[in-house]
Amino acid sequence: MSSATVFETALLVSQVQRQALADDGFTLVRLGGLVLGGVLVAGGVGGLHRWYARTRVPDGLSVLAGISVVAIGLSTQEVLTNTTSRGGEVEPNAVLLNVGTFLVATVATLLAGRAGDRVAQSVFDDAPDARDIVRAVGRQITVTLPETIDDMPDYDPVAPETRTRLEGASFGFPRRLTVDELRSRLVERLTTDYEVGHVDVDLADDGTVEYLALGSRAAGIGPTLPPGQAAVAVRADPASTASPGDLVQVWDPPERVVTGELRGVAGDVATLAVDDADAAALDGETSYRLVTLPSQARVDREFAALFRAADETLAVVGVTDDGTLAGRTVGSLPVAVVAVRAADGSVETLPDDSRALAPGETLFVVARPDVLRKLDAGEGSVAATPSDD
Repeated sequence: MSSATVFETALLVSQVQRQALADDGFTLVRLGGLVLGGVLVAGGVGGLHRWYARTRVPDGLSVLAGISVVAIGLSTQEVLTNTTSRGGEVEPNAVLLNVGTFLVATVATLLAGRAGDRVAQSVFDDAPDARDIVRAVGRQITVTLPETIDDMPDYDPVAPETRTRLEGASFGFPRRLTVDELRSRLVERLTTDYEVGHVDVDLADDGTVEYLALGSRAAGIGPTLPPGQAAVAVRADPASTASPGDLVQVWDPPERVVTGELRGVAGDVATLAVDDADAAALDGETSYRLVTLPSQARVDREFAALFRAADETLAVVGVTDDGTLAGRTVGSLPVAVVAVRAADGSVETLPDDSRALAPGETLFVVARPDVLRKLDAGEGSVAATPSDD
């Protein structure tokens, strides 16, 4: 083979390689453009949903909208063409490239939807004048929070920065809502967007906030422990499938030490909830063996979990001689009475609605904080117990 032929062959190979690199670069740029388009659409959906519905956009909705852009760009015919060679064989590189594009677009559109929601939230929640104009044409109503927000009794206060953001803030809601519906939407907005644990609010018929107090949920394991129990961290080897809530036996072979409830696992350290009397039997230096017991119905645990997630809380109300409860019946109260302790110390659970109340009795009631506050104003002896306890 002559030197001229070799040179021409090398030149041809070089041109083919440059063309392949150019095609690959164009493909990457085109796919990047599709992902960017999906991100913009997902962010726009997040902002539009916040502007119209005044709630956070569902992640699935923003991802679906963004992925649709990528799917349209990568049409079915084009995808099949790029992933199949002329002989009908599948090209793995093209398949991986398309699958990778969808994966990247999914993550990017998820983050874009949340970012669009955050941007729209900051714009609309910090622009009360614009919302007042919209309200004037009848599309929505505006609820303005007081300049001073109170703390809820018996609850931890909210973070100072959260209180500063909320004092004097305005929120827009759709019109044609009843007072109760508007109150529920406002409470949902505060608990969801600002991570407020408890809200006590009174609204007038025109949507004006007459009273507002906030409280945060107690953090940690302490509020979830029932009376007479303590949390203890021990070195142990729980089963790989064991999870918080399982009933376990603690063994220091060959003896069983205590029986408790598994609350958490971090490496070789397990946190257990045991009776106060059994806590001293556990040694922090000893490595124990945990035996998971068969699952059984735990009505108390289910009730506690539901109660912690509810808006209602538990309170103890004393019936006094000069109060408004003496002589009234259980069914006439705006609260749910779960038990009545008589003056002689006897306890009646789930009393009948026709049962009359007498001075010196104590009621255990469940109601929203605002209802308990009004009951407190009339009776003057309400001791609230946060639902986290």
